[in-house]
Amino acid sequence: MQALFRFLALVPLSLLHGLGSVLGLLAYLFSPDYRQRFRDNVAQAGLQAQVGWRAVFAAGRMVSELPRIWFGAPVPVQWQGAEHIEAALAAGRGIVFLTPHLGCFEITAQAYAQRYGAKRPITVLYRPARKAWLRPLVDHARHRPGLETAPTTLAGVKQLIKALRAGGCVGLLPDQVPPAGMGVWVPFFGRDAYTMTLAARLALQTGAVVLLGWGERLPWGRGYTVHVQPLRHDLEADLTRATTQVNEAMEALVRLAPAQYLWGYARYKAPKTAPEGIA
Repeated sequence: MQALFRFLALVPLSLLHGLGSVLGLLAYLFSPDYRQRFRDNVAQAGLQAQVGWRAVFAAGRMVSELPRIWFGAPVPVQWQGAEHIEAALAAGRGIVFLTPHLGCFEITAQAYAQRYGAKRPITVLYRPARKAWLRPLVDHARHRPGLETAPTTLAGVKQLIKALRAGGCVGLLPDQVPPAGMGVWVPFFGRDAYTMTLAARLALQTGAVVLLGWGERLPWGRGYTVHVQPLRHDLEADLTRATTQVNEAMEALVRLAPAQYLWGYARYKAPKTAPEGIA
């Protein structure tokens, strides 16, 4: 499988995105559960159907671009709002980087690592791939200079806290449903969703700066723009309210480019049992 990914990494990004559009459409047409969830989530956000259709194709591009991002030559990346990162680094403060399932979220950590990782590495929280054949690919792709990973375990959380207290940067996807006991039910696009409290806890416990970021996928394979912005307001001390603020911030980002959000993700599902030792 790694050989296939390395071969696809040689294909121009524009062609990979074209292939991904087809894959996204096929997944939508031939998976009734996925299609219904996709429609329900788009409707919950109050978006028009044409936005949903564009997001169908974007979901496929998210998959098809991975070989190039993981194994290929660096892709063109522009920055918008990089001064917020530089200000936090200059002040010696840790950064909690929050990125929803929007655009190419893989590129945000890689772009940070390439530009700033030599000075302050970024540690990204991730769930090990469930498919055995996919684990070597993911592990290889996410181990690179300036980029470290932390598993979704108690040890991984301690690793994130240690990095922040040392003035480092950590990255999370706060719209990912956490295991039971690690979240609260708060609104997301007007419907309660089980939401991780970890993002807010990390910032509140360490005094780190919270920055919002996402990787906009540019048309015709022209690369990506990494957008960075601060929270509008400081997080409140109450954990449930702070988590609500995080969801509100994620909603605002998604509304900037709803056609690039992963609407097929089961955002409103019930949580599973927490891994041993982390609840």
